[in-house]
Amino acid sequence: MIVVTGATGNVGRPLTRALTEAGEQVTAVSRHAAAVPDGVRHVAADLAEPAGLTPALDGAKALFLLLPGDLHAPGARPADIIGLAEASGVRRIVLLSSQGVATRPLGPSRVAMRALEDALRESGLDWAVLRPGGFASNALAWAESVRTQGAVAAPFGDVGVPVVDPADIAEVAAACLLDDRHTGGVYELTGPEVITPRQQAEAIAAALGSPVRFHELTRDEAKAAMTQFVPAELADDTLDIIGAPNPAELRISPDVERVLGRAPRPFNGWVARNIAAFR
Repeated sequence: MIVVTGATGNVGRPLTRALTEAGEQVTAVSRHAAAVPDGVRHVAADLAEPAGLTPALDGAKALFLLLPGDLHAPGARPADIIGLAEASGVRRIVLLSSQGVATRPLGPSRVAMRALEDALRESGLDWAVLRPGGFASNALAWAESVRTQGAVAAPFGDVGVPVVDPADIAEVAAACLLDDRHTGGVYELTGPEVITPRQQAEAIAAALGSPVRFHELTRDEAKAAMTQFVPAELADDTLDIIGAPNPAELRISPDVERVLGRAPRPFNGWVARNIAAFR
């Protein structure tokens, strides 16, 4: 049995589906009650209280670990989850980390994530680490304004990064959970092209067949919006990257193709699959 945390999110949902299609028993963990595919067990648990995961981990052989925003905050103890998993008999953990661990190692949230990576390496368990850059699905934050105003508001309108499709992250995670060849792997996951927020808005407009205006936010405006959902330290680290990406953050990684045997999906492919959210 494989436990998937964040199972109702943009990565966890397709990962749960991929694992069940591969014939695996899956326990889906989310903070609140949620609908899951037929045959999948659901456990509501808050990762900030690791003991609540105990029922989910009973009988599990592997764990996909995706931290909620509050476990990126100073003082959080996400490594306790690794200890609990090991004590429960889990043999493999695939951790969703961040590209910034390598490209911005001194950012406060990156220091904490590096410490978690190190704890996993030292645990004695089989492990793999996924380090995605920006997610294509972050564009869902614009869905309401596109539907109601025909507009997108974002900072750094003409600064691009190679955003990755969460479905690609999920497929790589499934491979790492199921295939021993990926034990000890550290994979940087990006899309196939650098794309700016303005170009993303244009891709949404093209898929809709109607205009979408672009409004550029200041950094302070963007941070105010982000800190409604994530700690300020994580917001600042993210804005540092998307505002002034360094060469490593602009690099198109070969790792999606290395694991999956195909090129990563482009942003317009993600838009085509999710266009209903913007209508």
